[in-house]
Amino acid sequence: MLLHLLAKSRFSAQLSAIHVHHGLSLNADAWQAHCVAFCSGLDVPLCVRHVAVDRAGGEGLEAAARRARYAAFAQCDADFLLLAQHRGDQAETLLFNLLRGAGVVGVAAIPVERKYLGKRILRPLLSVSRAEIEAYAEEYGLSWVDDESNADISFSRNFLRHEILPTLAARFPGAESGLAQAAENFAEASALLDELAAQDWTHVALGDEVQIKQLRQLSTERIKNMLRFRLRQLGWRTPDAPRLAEFVRQLRQAAPDRHPALLLPDGEMRVAQGRLTWRPK
Repeated sequence: MLLHLLAKSRFSAQLSAIHVHHGLSLNADAWQAHCVAFCSGLDVPLCVRHVAVDRAGGEGLEAAARRARYAAFAQCDADFLLLAQHRGDQAETLLFNLLRGAGVVGVAAIPVERKYLGKRILRPLLSVSRAEIEAYAEEYGLSWVDDESNADISFSRNFLRHEILPTLAARFPGAESGLAQAAENFAEASALLDELAAQDWTHVALGDEVQIKQLRQLSTERIKNMLRFRLRQLGWRTPDAPRLAEFVRQLRQAAPDRHPALLLPDGEMRVAQGRLTWRPK
């Protein structure tokens, strides 16, 4: 739907598409052929990227595939990248993140807009239901691909999509809309917390480092908020709540001869000479 809409818009002359070939399905080559034919029919240039998904990285197949996909997106020669997640995806993501005990950023779910490695990622269909998308596709005679892995409820997101959300909708007909609205409300709260973190950063930072003496003037909650903000700015994965809380406790209480450090998948946060630094891998 999204590509078809854009191909009919005033932006059609500037439009191109990308297909990421993950190689995880026996049907992956057929999906690529479908995308090639579809884009050819719309006269839209298509870039195909083959990626290798790290199955042994310990983060799970879904997360590893997402990481590989975004690495491919980063190589796009484009200023804007539009993705087609819809309202059901938003509701599903909110539930998934709530069950993982996520903070405000997590329960804000899928952002309508974000910046990623110099590109603006936009998701214009987050308020549109799957039923509306299918109705549009049928109206215009569009064909689409069904990924067989989406039916496998051993994946947590699929379990939520096929088992939990339909049950909720049967009892609460507006469940999907309500969850999507909640995600939007959390996104507003997250934006306000980011504003507070940016203000705190200006008070405690010296270049790319943080002065511990000034940092200790902030409350524990504001320190955690600022550190999460900084890690997102760097593109680093944030630690779970207990690990971050323990690190902040050490930052606030450690004697001058102690050097608290927190090792993360993307690097290390470490105190040295009265300053907190970030050392990437």
